[in-house]
Amino acid sequence: MQSHDHKHDESHHHHSIPQNEDDERRVFWAMLLVGGFMLIEAAGGWWSGSLALLADAGHMLTDFVALALAWFAFRMTRKSADERRTYGYHRVQVLAAFVNGLLLFLVALYICIEAVKRLRSPNEILSGWMLAVAIVGLLVNVLVFKILHGGNQENLNIRGAVLHVVGDMLGSVAAIAAALIIMWTGWLPIDAILSVLVTLLILYAAWKLVKKTSHILLEGSPEGLDPDQVKLKIVESVPGVTDVHHFHAWLLTNELPVITMHASIDEHADADKALIAIHDVLEESFGLAHATIQIERGMCPDAVPQP
Repeated sequence: MQSHDHKHDESHHHHSIPQNEDDERRVFWAMLLVGGFMLIEAAGGWWSGSLALLADAGHMLTDFVALALAWFAFRMTRKSADERRTYGYHRVQVLAAFVNGLLLFLVALYICIEAVKRLRSPNEILSGWMLAVAIVGLLVNVLVFKILHGGNQENLNIRGAVLHVVGDMLGSVAAIAAALIIMWTGWLPIDAILSVLVTLLILYAAWKLVKKTSHILLEGSPEGLDPDQVKLKIVESVPGVTDVHHFHAWLLTNELPVITMHASIDEHADADKALIAIHDVLEESFGLAHATIQIERGMCPDAVPQP
């Protein structure tokens, strides 16, 4: 009968989860600025009869919703783990970023539909008023971009919010260019053509964000991590370790990789020393601080057929 020496370890507790207070504050101020300007732009569009400005105000509304979602996600992340959410609420921010990506697709679809309508029947545009509001919009978006760009770009919530604002900045630039061309030449279709070009850039950004967040929600492994390489490094570096198996790596958030594994050691190896040494290899060589490791002697209990 083989003996088993099992040790479980839920990582070193001094590894804290990344703090998001600064990012949360940045998203909050960005949300207030975008929401405030959205109201001004909607009023300006209604006053001037400019569909272009009203459409852009609609775009700003989705940005406001996206930023509010991001801010809510940060607030939720601060909640402590409980019986139902043993990892805490960190995944809320990934979910919010995923929804943000889907919102960007809807924004792009809306702009394309509006562009087709305008190409079929161009409406009269008060280009002077359009130019003034578009310039103010660009300045507001540049300020919001600066606020968000100072945050952690690895955070998917911040990244999603930045993508929305970049889309808005491009929309403002396109509106300025369209207003100037209409003022100089009177050629109305330029408004719709430039909005479609902006939409293509928004779609590319949205696809990247949805792809990344889907990978995390599907428990995909951290980017660039080769499980075989990790296993080999542990077996070569830690005395007494003969095999590493049942290795699983996934992302709780974009900044927080988590792994679990079983490590077999020989009869004479010190289980406690092996455990500490494996943690050190994981952290120093691969940046993996949050690990659950099961130390085994002899046969893995998972390999024993159940009666």
